[in-house]
Amino acid sequence: MDISKALRARIETGVADALAEDIGTGDVSADLMPPATEARGVVTTRQAGVFCGRPWVEEVARQMGGAFMVDCQVEDGADLKAGQTLFELHGQARALLTAERTILNFVQLLSGTATRTRRFARLLEGTGCQLLDTRKTLPGLRLAQKYAVRCGGGANHRLGLHDAYLIKENHIAAAGSISAAVTQARTGQPGLMVEVEVECLSELAEAIAAGADTIMLDNFSIAETRHAVAAARGRARLEASGGIDESHIRAIAETGVNCISVGALTKDVTPLDLSMRLSL
Repeated sequence: MDISKALRARIETGVADALAEDIGTGDVSADLMPPATEARGVVTTRQAGVFCGRPWVEEVARQMGGAFMVDCQVEDGADLKAGQTLFELHGQARALLTAERTILNFVQLLSGTATRTRRFARLLEGTGCQLLDTRKTLPGLRLAQKYAVRCGGGANHRLGLHDAYLIKENHIAAAGSISAAVTQARTGQPGLMVEVEVECLSELAEAIAAGADTIMLDNFSIAETRHAVAAARGRARLEASGGIDESHIRAIAETGVNCISVGALTKDVTPLDLSMRLSL
């Protein structure tokens, strides 16, 4: 999986912040270990899932001054079985003990994100509908979780408020109408994608007429979504969103919408259950 320059920078600062908040003025427990002691740490998963987080593990090792080496057994995006070894760490026992929680925190969260995404993505197989994330991410971990979504088989919606327009009810109210808001967007940043959120079929018609690139169908029923697909007839990309879960996501995809965005991919994450065992 490609690592962008922006993500690489966030990995470096994120790891530095995580180590700093954990170590503080020093790891008093690790100091009980003789400084010259060497050890081997084996990280396994207690659950099946999808692995994600290798760049964070390697960055922790780098920021620990190369006190231990990382030997990854799996690549990001790989399916995992319960009991499977993810990676081994070899080096100074003190350093391994100090780095353990930071490493596991990143990997368990990102693997949990990728695992949930893979579960949703598999429900869409064969429909031609794309699974998207949202901005409902943990503060400071936006790019990390969006990377994990890609590892799980999903795709990224806009990264932030800067890279695409998403015109919602309050924007529409301030502009005066959907048409006025779209016109202002085209004038302000003509190179950006313009998406409009609509709550009914009449708003959908206005958004289509205004020339929106993508129209988000907010909490539409399956019947309403079918009507929206028929009304759009390919004149705009349609995105279903709002309260979508595993019980009905495939039925929504089968209506013919182009994509479905699911906030739960990054918001309601259950971290993968991991374990690290140290041997001297």
